Amino acid sequence: MKIRKSTEQDFNRIMEIYAFAREYMKTHGNPNQWGPTNWPPEELIHNDIKEGNSYVCLNETEQVIGVFYFISGKNIEPTYKNISEGAWAGSDTYGVVHRLAGDGSEKGIGAFCIDWAFSKCGNLRIDTHGDNIVMQNLLKKLGFNHCGTIYVEEDNYPRLAFEKF
Repeated sequence: MKIRKSTEQDFNRIMEIYAFAREYMKTHGNPNQWGPTNWPPEELIHNDIKEGNSYVCLNETEQVIGVFYFISGKNIEPTYKNISEGAWAGSDTYGVVHRLAGDGSEKGIGAFCIDWAFSKCGNLRIDTHGDNIVMQNLLKKLGFNHCGTIYVEEDNYPRLAFEKF
């Protein structure tokens, strides 16, 4: 597998992967993270691509099999400024992964994308819905620590905050 920046030519495939991920989450005990709002919205994905923060994961035949948002810098995620029931352990310079999804065609897509992002910044933060046991288990397997709870604007569900550095 390999990672590259997304382009507008990837847009339809990216949206197919997100549709697959919504259905997967729904059937695996996590119907509320992306399902009710049909998350993520198309305009957000177009913006991610335009700003250069959307990435795709390719298989050995160069087919897009995964997608995620990644950015790194100092205090880059506004929703991470307020964390309850804990605290961030790393520095104020970190990377963030959001909207990670795979098409289910290969094992290890999520781990590959997260490991790639961590290799770019050395301090990575990710949040996930309390019902997203699949992601929570993956993060723990990859050496992330649960740091507390954060809240996002798109819904009223708290998110579990994880960090690795």
